[in-house]
Formats: sequence, C-alpha cells, structure tokens
Amino acid sequence: MAAAAVTLCGVCAFLELYCTQPLLPLLAHLFHASKTGVGMTVSAATLGVAISAPVFGAVTERLARKRVIVISLLGVSIPTLLAATSTSLTQLIFWRFLQGIMVPGIIAVVVTYIGEEWPPERVALIMSFYVSGTALGGFMGRISAGILADYYSWRVSFLVLGSAALVGAAAVAMWLPHGHRRTAIQPKAGSLPTFPYQVQAMFRNRRLVATFAVGFNVLFSLVGVFTWITFYLSAAPFSLSITALSSLFFVYLIGLIVTPGAGYLITRVGLRAGIGGAICCSIAGVLLTLMHSLPLVIVGLAMLSSGVFVAQTASQSHLRVAAPSGARVTAAGIYITCYYLGGTAAGVVPGAFWAFGKWPACVAFIVAMQLLALTIAVIGWREPTVTPPANPMASAAM
Repeated sequence: MAAAAVTLCGVCAFLELYCTQPLLPLLAHLFHASKTGVGMTVSAATLGVAISAPVFGAVTERLARKRVIVISLLGVSIPTLLAATSTSLTQLIFWRFLQGIMVPGIIAVVVTYIGEEWPPERVALIMSFYVSGTALGGFMGRISAGILADYYSWRVSFLVLGSAALVGAAAVAMWLPHGHRRTAIQPKAGSLPTFPYQVQAMFRNRRLVATFAVGFNVLFSLVGVFTWITFYLSAAPFSLSITALSSLFFVYLIGLIVTPGAGYLITRVGLRAGIGGAICCSIAGVLLTLMHSLPLVIVGLAMLSSGVFVAQTASQSHLRVAAPSGARVTAAGIYITCYYLGGTAAGVVPGAFWAFGKWPACVAFIVAMQLLALTIAVIGWREPTVTPPANPMASAAM
C-alpha cells in the first residue's frame, strides 16, 4: 500500500495544478482577457509552487514527512473550492496562486520520503510510480475540468476537483506509512549548517546546479506546449471544442505505461543516458505538432509528455544522488523552485513568440530550450573524478 499511497500523492498534487489549460480559450472569452492574461491562471499556480518550495524544504527538513504531506493535501483542496466563487480573472488568479503555495508540501517531501523508505536499487522504480501518479493527476484534472466546463460550467470544475482532493487526502492519511527508516531529528546547536549556508553549498555543487537547470527546462517544455497549443488547435483548421481540447490529455495515459518501464530501464543504462533519450523523444514530439494533421499532432504530444515524464524521473533520481544526505528536502525544495519557475515562464514567455510567428515560433523556442537542457545534463551530470589521497591518514582527519 505504501507505493499506492505515494502514487496517490502524485495524483492529488497535480489534480488541480494545470486544470485551467483546456479552459484558456473559454476564460479569455468570458473575462474578455488576452491570451497572456488567462495564461496567468497557469503561471500563478506554478509561481506559488516556486516561491514556497524552499520554505517547505527548510521548515520540514526535520519534521515527520507524513504529517506534512497530509496537511498540504488538505491545504491544496481549500483554495480549489474557493476558486469556484471567483467573479473576476484577478480573483481566479489569486486562488490559483494559493493552490500552488501548498503543493511543495506534497511534492518536495514525497521525493525525499521515497529516497528514505526504499533501498537505493528501487528508488528509480518507485519514483517512476510517483511520476506516473503526477501524470494521472494532471490528466484527470485537465480532462475533468474541460468536460465539466463544457457541459455545466467552469465553476463546477473547481468544485468537483476540490472535493476529489479532500477524498484523496483522507486516503493518503490512511494508507501512507509513517517513516521507518528515518525519525524526526532534533538538531543540536551548531551541529548542522543553517539554511542559507546549505543553499550556498548546493549552488557550489556542479551536479546539483545542473539538475536544477534541467528541472527548469523539463517543465518549461511541458507547460509551454500544452498551454499554447490550445490556442493553436482551437483555431482553424482544427477548430477544436473545449471537450476536444481536454481529450488531448489522454496522451498522458501513455506516460503512465511508459514511465515505470523507463524507470526500470534507467536503473540499467544510467541516468545520463536515460535523460538523453527522454529529451530527444520530447524534441521529436514537439516538432511533430507542426504537422497539419490532428493524428500526427496527437502522436507528437504523446511523445513529448512521455519524454518529459521519463526526464522528470531521471532528474529526481539524480537529485537524490547529488544532494547531501542531511539536506535532501532542502535540495528538493530548490529543485522544485527551479522546476516551477520553468512552468511559470512557460505560461507567459512564449506569448512573445506567438505574437511574432504564432505556433511555429513557439515550437522553435521550446526546442531550443530542450536542446539546452540536453547539453546541461550530458555535461553537468558526469560523475566526479575522485583522486585517491596521497596520505590516507590526512584524509581520515578531514
């Protein structure tokens, strides 16, 4: 049940986070807003995640993991329900921001929980289950929001998703075990570095910095494509409805199948090879969306999302390897900040490229970002060269 509970954490964390993506054309019409303006309903949530992630990392480093996760799940559901009361785009953006604020209490802590509760040889596999849960949650949130908005109203979408999150929090509270491999630590004065010094040390770690940068690019690709392609596909020659736009997220289900298998493969071929193949798959998928054929666009979206899920599995697994053992939640918090800053930027920055050359210009920019991520991973994730000390006694003294 532990693996199932971890998967459910991923589902509940991402059920609401991107639920406005298929609603963007509708919201632009209802609130008489620009594409960039309604795009802020996506970016506000990811910005909330980015801002609060380091705080959760520092505050919860020595707290009971399960307690933080359950409280955060409850904290996500309340703003979701309140978002249904919004009477303006500004109010909706505000509630979306508060949703994002509580998400790191789930995702930052779960990543560390996995590293602590499973043996090293199974971490990548269990991490792939969690990432599959995030894919399932993202899929369910998007498609439910779109269909409910099409048949009822966008307010009903938020009410249903918020209620589902409450049920999920109750299930996690029952199923997720308390940690057996780690107990809450009461630090002694001066025994561990303070948060600012931990952060400074992490940004001097080449492998960690590379992981943070890769995380930024991974989510930038996913959010950038699935946010801006809704405007592309809602216009001629596709002219898709809100329900049809929501149905595009069925491609996430492919990720549910691909990611666990890829997690097993990564344990065999290594993290660098794994993320290299994942990013190349994503790039090919993004380029396929340029075809004026809806089936080919769908194949491209499936390749993109599957590649991103596998890249996320590799990045989070590498984070455990590169981060100091006494500050892994802090490292996860910084990673999540960089990751969701990528998502925040993706909801706004491609708008400049859309104004310049619409969807083809957005594709060119997103592919360039993916190539940058590939380069960073290949170079920055190299194993450090260890030179044996000339004086073993001197090494022991250090």
